[in-house]
Amino acid sequence: MESDIRFFRRRANEELAAADRAVTEAARERRIQLAGAFLQRLKSIETQAMLSDREMQALMSVEKRRSVWVEGRRPQHA
Repeated sequence: MESDIRFFRRRANEELAAADRAVTEAARERRIQLAGAFLQRLKSIETQAMLSDREMQALMSVEKRRSVWVEGRRPQHA
C-alpha cells in the first residue's frame, strides 16, 4: 500500500502536469488549486513526522539519562 507521503506527492505532481496540459485557464487554475491542496497535506504530514522524530529523540535521551542513574553512575553533561 502506498504511504500518505508518497500519495500526496504523486497526486500533486500529477495535478501540476495536468495544469501544464490544460486547454482553458479555468481548468489550469482548478488543477493548480488541487495541487496546492495536496502539497498542503504533504507539508502537514511531513511536519508531524518531524515532530514525532524529535519527540522520540527526546524520549531516548531521557531514557539514556535514567539508565545511567539506575546503574549508579553520574550522568555526563554535554
